[in-house]
Amino acid sequence: MRNLTAIICIAFITSSSLLAQADRVTGYWLSEEGNAQIEIYRVSGNQYNGRIVWLEEPLEDDGTQKVDSENPDRSLRNRPILGLEILTGFTYNPSRQEWEKGRIYDPDNGRTYDCYMALDGHNTLKIRGFVLGMRWLGRSTEWSRDRSLRE
Repeated sequence: MRNLTAIICIAFITSSSLLAQADRVTGYWLSEEGNAQIEIYRVSGNQYNGRIVWLEEPLEDDGTQKVDSENPDRSLRNRPILGLEILTGFTYNPSRQEWEKGRIYDPDNGRTYDCYMALDGHNTLKIRGFVLGMRWLGRSTEWSRDRSLRE
């Protein structure tokens, strides 16, 4: 009975530690260009998503709100960019120390890519979007941690 209790305690401590490591990605991130802020949050268990919460230029020249006009699905072209979920389905892999098996959506071209992310230190998030399951065939960007919600 003592062994079972010890095993349960160790499992709980280990899972709590892994979740704490995985949660390091949560928070607000400023895009490499500095024109958008993305909030990354835990959806459930070990799954993470991210949405655009601030845009340097949220309006078109005519004063209307920027929308997802490049989306290949015509029915989604009127949804606002602000609030748009662009990161979906990431899970933390402790052996690689990265968030993987996710997808990233680029509202500038309407394309969605396979993606993984890894922290470089505490304040830099390296993101790599790729196609056809080939990590080397894609594009990278770096986001910097942003301490608060921009207004």
